[in-house]
Amino acid sequence: MPTQQILRIEGMDCASCTNKIEAVVCKIPGVENVSLNYTSQKIKFQLGKTDGDAKPVIRAIEKLGYKVMLPKAKQADVVLAWWQTGKGRLVIFAGILVVIAGVMSLVLPAYANAGFAVASLVALFPLARKAALGTLSGQPFSIETLVTIAVIGAIIIGESAEAAVVVFLFSIGELLEMVAAAKARRSVQALADLVPKTAVLVTDEGFQDVQADTLVIGDLIEIRPGARVPADGVITQGQTTIDEAAVTGESMPKRKTEGDTVFAGSINVDGLIRLTVENEAENNMIARILQMVEDAEANKAPTARFIDNFSKYYTPGVIVVAALVAIIPPLMMGAEWTPSLYKALAILLIGCPCALVLSTPAAITSGISAGARHGLLMKGGAVLEAIGKVTKVAFDKTGTLTRGNPTVTDIRVFAGQEDEMLALAGAVESGSLHPLALAIVNEVESRNIALVDTTDAKALSGRGVEATVGGKVVTIASPNYGREISKFSARQNRDIEALEEQGKTVAAVIVDGVLTGLFAMRDELRKDAQSAMQALEKMGVSAIMLTGDNQRTGAALGAQLGIEVKAELLPQDKLGVIQTLKEQGSIAMVGDGINDAPALALADVGIAMGGGTDVALETADAALLHENVGDVVSLIKLSRATMSNIHQNITIALGLKSVFLVTTLLGLTSLWMAILADTGATVLVTINALRLLGYKFNK
Repeated sequence: MPTQQILRIEGMDCASCTNKIEAVVCKIPGVENVSLNYTSQKIKFQLGKTDGDAKPVIRAIEKLGYKVMLPKAKQADVVLAWWQTGKGRLVIFAGILVVIAGVMSLVLPAYANAGFAVASLVALFPLARKAALGTLSGQPFSIETLVTIAVIGAIIIGESAEAAVVVFLFSIGELLEMVAAAKARRSVQALADLVPKTAVLVTDEGFQDVQADTLVIGDLIEIRPGARVPADGVITQGQTTIDEAAVTGESMPKRKTEGDTVFAGSINVDGLIRLTVENEAENNMIARILQMVEDAEANKAPTARFIDNFSKYYTPGVIVVAALVAIIPPLMMGAEWTPSLYKALAILLIGCPCALVLSTPAAITSGISAGARHGLLMKGGAVLEAIGKVTKVAFDKTGTLTRGNPTVTDIRVFAGQEDEMLALAGAVESGSLHPLALAIVNEVESRNIALVDTTDAKALSGRGVEATVGGKVVTIASPNYGREISKFSARQNRDIEALEEQGKTVAAVIVDGVLTGLFAMRDELRKDAQSAMQALEKMGVSAIMLTGDNQRTGAALGAQLGIEVKAELLPQDKLGVIQTLKEQGSIAMVGDGINDAPALALADVGIAMGGGTDVALETADAALLHENVGDVVSLIKLSRATMSNIHQNITIALGLKSVFLVTTLLGLTSLWMAILADTGATVLVTINALRLLGYKFNK
């Protein structure tokens, strides 16, 4: 069975780095499913054999000039100032050498060229070393290779001063990429700081202050008013108001009491409570969000993959064009060699694909990070890109468009006593976690009616449930299925129709084939459901509700929302509807992540209204942590904003290069201007992408 390995790579701060490393590692026998994330500086891969050794991977990466470390458990990231990093020191060193060479040119002008040449070569050494290592590893067409050729060529033709400036400006560009990656990394890693380092453990001997990361499942902890929650858990004593804004983005604090779940990192506002720990530190809500975001950033979008493939041909193409510019004019047109070589070197610098390669992953990383901080989790750039292209969104009803906590509004009894019917119904439904079943059980328990044991309990595949209670076969089912196994009178049918036309869901209680009574339940729409449907319509995205409920109830809710409805659907029917809708355009499915798992998987984009549950985080392509219907709108808007940002970045990168290519061929561009064009494009692309970290979500 393959084993997963994770390594941290120091110096992998740009998107082009990932391409080089990925190409080398993927060639190693036995290495599979390679995934790199330049933001987190990590590489994940699987070794085909259980006794596989990661040393070949480490050696291959180190041959490219990077330092590889094994990430230690519970190791905090060390935040360094830019001047403390290797790239920061290189910028400072290169700058000092340029200044020294400049002073020498004034004091000893005869040695000016030599002084700048020495400064250039010394500052170039780390870049040239990385270019040489890349070439030896089968990756000759790198950005460092272009710069190395250009700088050495400039020295040869006597333009040492410009060569020194080129190295300095290129180093600044790389430093800016590193700073941008660090900022994006910290924007999400800040979530980890929400979890307090210590916790108050309740023991038989009293209270004990312990490290939060030592808590285990089942521990009892106490959280005082105003303190942050140190672990995921369930309240076992007390009640309070919990502020989950920092964790899920939900702006309104929630009232929590015994039995309610509380997430690590949330704030206990006003009550003294005790929690039973449900998840250890490495698996709490914050940790899972961080892991999901990290995996998502490593999952490239189609646009990013296109740019990567394009750059494989782009860089060699630049070298070929530069060679032609250097050779053809002197050989075929009688031009001077030095001006032609100068133009060729400028083209090499202009052709550096830094900004182009960075344009997509920088925006995707920022978009995913911004979404995560708002409680919108996506499993990769492909998902973020696809969401913005959907033309139709299908919504499940119960727990998605509605609150998921229906209550019994009406009870009809046609045979026997009401308490007897309630006892039978409560017994049958007590084994189910379906919201409608819970509503019936809650109603029975509120009347202090005891629940008895059942036998032969079984689900009826979307139609209802059945069990034997005291020798009687009791079925609780939809009216449609009830009519298949029992005879309904005209009056009973009229009662059902009247209740359904009010938007209520009706469950028929059938005992030994006889309709004994009815339960009517209503599940209110979420407060933002109507406004979300209106917002989708304005964006040109249509909506449809898919429900297993009856046609009349579905139509009543659909009328309130102003959307199309397909009702009386069994789980397999929803799959057929999704398949049909996919043939008409890109479709997203929004469900609770449990009952709708097949439909979520089949849709182009599956979105789980998860509330942070494991199923919600693992089933679908995206999860909405605080269960607002309006967050579907936010997802689509964020996707479109991210793709717009990517298009802007590509335009900036290629636009500047095109302008400077023309000016170079006309002899108007110097070498330092050429590298400044690439550095400038990198800076602009980076700043533009980082704007997404501050994306404003409409409330």
